[in-house]
Amino acid sequence: MKITRAMELIAASRIPKAVARVQASKPYAAKLVDVIRNVAGASGGASHMLLEERPVTRAGLLVVASDRGLAGAYASTIIREAERRIVTLERSGTPTRLFVIGKKAQTYFQYRKYHIERSFLGVTDTPGYGDARAIAATLMDAYATETVDSVETFYTRFQSAMTQVPTHFQLLPIAAPGTADAPASSVDYSYEPSPAQILDRLLPRYVESTVFSMLIEASASEHSARRRAMKAATENAEELIRVLTRIANRARQAEITTEISEIVGGAEALAPQK
Repeated sequence: MKITRAMELIAASRIPKAVARVQASKPYAAKLVDVIRNVAGASGGASHMLLEERPVTRAGLLVVASDRGLAGAYASTIIREAERRIVTLERSGTPTRLFVIGKKAQTYFQYRKYHIERSFLGVTDTPGYGDARAIAATLMDAYATETVDSVETFYTRFQSAMTQVPTHFQLLPIAAPGTADAPASSVDYSYEPSPAQILDRLLPRYVESTVFSMLIEASASEHSARRRAMKAATENAEELIRVLTRIANRARQAEITTEISEIVGGAEALAPQK
């Protein structure tokens, strides 16, 4: 109970920092999408490798789980969501290659003989932008070399301390931001160098930013799930202690009563008969 209580307090102390990182990353991601939309419009429909859609003969899946356990069903929920997608793809004749983040996902898929292209460990607790850059570079390289023809991601989106939602979306190829969601007044930029060259720099940054957002949301979700799991474990231990203490007191009382009865019976047996 002391261990689970300590783990609950540690997880609770990490949640505010993780949530603050999630909130701080959203304006940057939103502005990046806005800039890409304007640059893409100015580039005259210029194509880019990360925007190129092609027939999917090999599908890549990025699964964001956790390195540590004791977080309830946090890791198993997203892993099973990804596994259902793998089964669907393979039944349709599309082989899959996995990119897994976290020891839990690596162990699960290795044991079941799935093809793991790359594993990233020691990332989920406190992810940094450098981690996101390394992961994004691996995914973009696999897509550029046609090792995979698409990359789908599975992670847990943080909504609140009590609600975390398993989420699945396509990361590559990038779906170009549409004009339907564009703000009412678009910004008129002056471009140096050309819009196509700027887009070539922005799209990889967009992938990095998206991966980083996924990592920090998954981290906040993991800490929240662990706090709830450890709180429940602590309460269960307290209840078990109460039950066992009551049973022990009853057994002790019964033993004392038996001893008293034996003493009284012995004293009566030794008393002189009248």
